[in-house]
Amino acid sequence: MIEIRVPDEQEGTKAVVRAWLKQVGDEVAVNDPLVELETDKVTQEVPSPAAGVLSEIVLDTDAEAVPGALLGKIDPDNTSVRAERSRGAIVPTAEPRPSTSLGTSVGGEAQESRLSPSVRRACLQHGIDASRIEGTGRNGRVTREDVDRAVAGATVVSVGEPATAQPRHFSAHDIPHDRMRTTIADNMVRAVSEAPHVTAVFEADFSAIAAHKAAMAAKGVKLSYTAYIVKAAAEAMTVAPAINGRWEKDRIAVSPTIDIGVGTALGEKGLVVPVVKDAGSQSLEQIGKTLDGLTKRARDGKLERSDVSGGSFTISNHGVSGSLLAAPIILHQGQAAILGIGKLEKRVIVREVAGQDAILVRPMAYVTLTIDHRVVDGHQTNAWLSRFVETLETWPQPQ
Repeated sequence: MIEIRVPDEQEGTKAVVRAWLKQVGDEVAVNDPLVELETDKVTQEVPSPAAGVLSEIVLDTDAEAVPGALLGKIDPDNTSVRAERSRGAIVPTAEPRPSTSLGTSVGGEAQESRLSPSVRRACLQHGIDASRIEGTGRNGRVTREDVDRAVAGATVVSVGEPATAQPRHFSAHDIPHDRMRTTIADNMVRAVSEAPHVTAVFEADFSAIAAHKAAMAAKGVKLSYTAYIVKAAAEAMTVAPAINGRWEKDRIAVSPTIDIGVGTALGEKGLVVPVVKDAGSQSLEQIGKTLDGLTKRARDGKLERSDVSGGSFTISNHGVSGSLLAAPIILHQGQAAILGIGKLEKRVIVREVAGQDAILVRPMAYVTLTIDHRVVDGHQTNAWLSRFVETLETWPQPQ
């Protein structure tokens, strides 16, 4: 038997089995998509490692899938499946069961034993009788999506209510939790409970960046402000390397490369954080191209798990949606700091020019650094922000 396992490159977040694309007894070819896994960041298809027949599914829909866990097995010779069929052990999918206004109705204990933990939690949270939900999973199993659809519907019958009871009505404005939102919530709560958050606030003048960006555009090179921010953040790591680290029980583990995640909003679908790998060794133009590719794949829903894993530091550019300042920004799991960039806007500032105070109008933005206070203190935090702001404000202009 050839084992199908959860990929190892999973960055601390929980994955669940979203759906099997093949069923036991189906023939598969090498690299055929077998099963979809979902985290709070991406949905990933696991391909078949070999040709043969899917002989066993170990982790079914809604099951938690940790890195390296056994998902199922493939029989390359088809011998086990033929043997199972000869004994009658493999049976056709059951016919649809009689349905009620909310779907199928089966024995309570039998139905309960077939529910995954996430489905049971959702049913308890919303007071839903799972036996009245039409299951769309394998062999009619109720999935989390089935529960979400039931909650989104106009009526839901609670556990223990007779069929003739007045159905409970949910508001049409209610938004059922999907897996991404639930996982994001779990990660946020865990991050706040595990790490003491402290935030420092600086202000940055983007005049030099704006001039450089315009000069590069005139040469046909289009760069986003985010590319400059990533490059400046990598430069600032030289004065406070622990910012690029994480807390371990016996040490502060500093990453050997500067791998910067950039928060990318997906509208109502939540947020993903694609990672610019080894940003410290990339030029500004290389960072710009990398960001363009990651952002496009994120918005097209085509990010791979490797695109969102391995980050050592994160940037949240909340200014693009109009926020002047956000603090604290919740730390990404396993990281010591997160940089926040506020809205870029022209403001009146006072600067000394030729020995005299002068009132100037400059493009300014508040920048914040939220840190895990177990890893770094105020001195390193302010040193990092000072270098970051200095890098932005003294950006050399193209010749």
